[in-house]
Amino acid sequence: MTISTNPLQWSIGLIGYGEVGRILAEDLRAIGVEHILSYDIKLGGPDAAALHSHAAQHGVHLVVSHAELAAKADLVISAVTADQTLAVAAAVEPALAQGTWFLDLNSASPGAKIKAAALVDAAGGRYVEGAVMTSVPPYRIRVPLLLGGARAGELAALLKQLGFDGKVASDKLGVASATKMCRSVIIKGLEAMVIESLTAARAYGVEDTVVASLCETFPGIDWEKQASYFFQRVIEHGRRRSEEVREVAQTVREIGLTPWSAQGTAERQAWVADLADAGLFGARGSQGFARSADWRVEADRILNQHMAGN
Repeated sequence: MTISTNPLQWSIGLIGYGEVGRILAEDLRAIGVEHILSYDIKLGGPDAAALHSHAAQHGVHLVVSHAELAAKADLVISAVTADQTLAVAAAVEPALAQGTWFLDLNSASPGAKIKAAALVDAAGGRYVEGAVMTSVPPYRIRVPLLLGGARAGELAALLKQLGFDGKVASDKLGVASATKMCRSVIIKGLEAMVIESLTAARAYGVEDTVVASLCETFPGIDWEKQASYFFQRVIEHGRRRSEEVREVAQTVREIGLTPWSAQGTAERQAWVADLADAGLFGARGSQGFARSADWRVEADRILNQHMAGN
């Protein structure tokens, strides 16, 4: 397959049409990319109508399989939950045309990225790992992105023309992912610790004193605002976050350490996701992001559920 040197003329395939996939689709269309296709396993589930509606609004062609997408795309972008990283690479591998670019944005361990690269490269594709270094919505397609692998420099120049903000971390696979994963030990851990700490503080009636103490110790952080943000991000995306932190734990294991912190973070994130799936915080998307501007509202819901369960 001959791929145009002008990425604006590419067919771009998005595997995963969740929050990240939809944002990329919108921004790629805005910059002038005409051929965007996507596949998501949720197209066969209860969220299918919303995905079809968004795709129709933004001119995205939804396909029926990984293989169909891989066969038609010049650039495949994988943006799924961390546990699906290898499954996606394996699913597209039989259909990849020679020279197809494959950008792996999934939050997976260095070991998982290396295995995914082996599958893609064996099929004649061109694999580049990507590590998304902060939350996507505020930055959208310009989110800071670390790239890795032997072809990272070549793809970085092409992605720039599409509006991405990609920087080469290393020509060695795993370096970009290790950077992301090690950072997530702290970032995702902070989310879990804040939810655990402040929910417990609320139960004891000492939350205002705890927040005041945090503000004194870390005066550069608005802890009221930060706590509400953490609660809402985990309520909305705890399932995806818990899968990511399991990959963080695997990253730590790969160098021989026991990931005590990461394991606990994954469990807390999954626990909140279970509560959200059970409807504790209201219907998903009924009020969009930030259902409550006050973290105390969500902490009280958690405590009321806990007391009812006991």
